[in-house]
Amino acid sequence: MLSNSKKIIVTDKVHYSLSERLNKYGFTTVTKEGITRNELIEILPEFEGIILRSRIIFDKELVERGINLRFIARAGSGMENIDTACAESKGIVCINSPEGNRDSVGELALGLVLSLLHNINKSAIETKNGKWNRKINRGNELKNKIIGIIGYGNTGSAFAKKIQGLDVEILAYDKYKTGFTDKYVKEVEMSEIFKYADIVSLHIPLNEETKYLANNNFFNSFYKTIIFINTSRGPIVNTAALADAIKTGKVKAAGLDVLEYENTAFESLSIDNDIYDFLCKNDNVIITPHIAGLSYESEERHAEILAEKIIKLYDSSQIENRKQM
Repeated sequence: MLSNSKKIIVTDKVHYSLSERLNKYGFTTVTKEGITRNELIEILPEFEGIILRSRIIFDKELVERGINLRFIARAGSGMENIDTACAESKGIVCINSPEGNRDSVGELALGLVLSLLHNINKSAIETKNGKWNRKINRGNELKNKIIGIIGYGNTGSAFAKKIQGLDVEILAYDKYKTGFTDKYVKEVEMSEIFKYADIVSLHIPLNEETKYLANNNFFNSFYKTIIFINTSRGPIVNTAALADAIKTGKVKAAGLDVLEYENTAFESLSIDNDIYDFLCKNDNVIITPHIAGLSYESEERHAEILAEKIIKLYDSSQIENRKQM
């Protein structure tokens, strides 16, 4: 148990169990949902910890303003809105909770694959509009398909585990990991995914290396016509290149839970082009509003995981050690 109260600010909606557990441990949590950047700048020096989501861009200015910060915690997986390099250079520990929504993301990715193969979304809309089209909505089975997973971390491995029981072969590529072949996947180079994959699913973070990874060259490298799934981050995909790949037949169907047109908090879109209209009007494209990791269960797990990690930091004296570096 902490000897003195430690102040933590929570800037976005997280499950109430996070504050409950931290308060019991001896922290003082101050919740200010919707706090503006300017408001945060004013009060940030009062806190030694901050818990946020995607809305606030925690850049160098905020890191330097947080003169008493010991940790920055992201309730979720992606850390692209935090200048982690700057924070860590000042001894501030950066943590997140990618384990919290991996099952939710894996399930939705599988759902997109099945819906596209069997025309579930398309035929459901037609039926509600009075059209009973059986033959043109004949589907394809997932069995014996080759799945290519790009990124074999939390969500990539969860997706593999869920789809593996459906009689598929799974190839996985991860630039930053080796030796991860297991009972679900075979580790391969990217060239093998280009050559063999029928279905490709992205499970990678957004950073300078991965922005627009899926560009014209990427789509044109596939030997087969693929089904393309993205549940990671929108700007990893060059949407114009995806639209071109659909038009030329390199991509026969796409399931997109994320788009490059999203704002930083993922709560709205900024669209002023014909590409989005093309995707929306295409029967072989499903777009969902960044909900893959947004299950009720994952919200609670994020809170549990972050509380555990924050408490562990203090119990292990890791924070004190880092601050002395």
